[in-house]
Amino acid sequence: MNKMQWFNQPKIWSIENDSITMFVTPQTDYWRITHYGFTVDDGPFLYETAGGEFEVKVKITGEYKTRFDQMGLMLRIDEKTWIKAGVEFVNDKINVSSVVTIERSDWSVIELNDIPNYLWIKAIRRLDAVEIFYSFDDSTYTMIRLAYFPANKPVMVGMTAASPDGDGFNAIFEHFEIKHLPDLKRLKWLENNQ
Repeated sequence: MNKMQWFNQPKIWSIENDSITMFVTPQTDYWRITHYGFTVDDGPFLYETAGGEFEVKVKITGEYKTRFDQMGLMLRIDEKTWIKAGVEFVNDKINVSSVVTIERSDWSVIELNDIPNYLWIKAIRRLDAVEIFYSFDDSTYTMIRLAYFPANKPVMVGMTAASPDGDGFNAIFEHFEIKHLPDLKRLKWLENNQ
């Protein structure tokens, strides 16, 4: 985590072992144009740059208080091309949420029946797509989305949070991990040519 850097660094944060704690900056969000007509790009985001195909995951725990309090993973090429996936707190319910932005944002949510103490969020980037998953135990994962994302571009990948309508909240990210995946095309070529 020492090689990671901040985009919109929060005032209060700390790293201990493999855990990052932050007080999420109030009145922050990531969104572009669709439905609301505004663009914001100011939530805390701790990231490193990754290329190629990879899997990234993190365990998230939040003291959500206000509508739209959110935290999770972000994959970002630039201000017009990014994905955020994680939890969004809406109507006192935990929603597994994803926003995919290619010039304009879209939003999809799955409302959970219970309020879990924490969730695992995972994203897998292969070629021109990203798969998004959640888990209660880091063992059984449920896919919530397959989204287009431009291939062959380095990506800022890491942990993000925002509190668009609120005064901020405490967020804990644990066991953040990026694992580079083997090149499937190359492996297939090697299999066929041995």
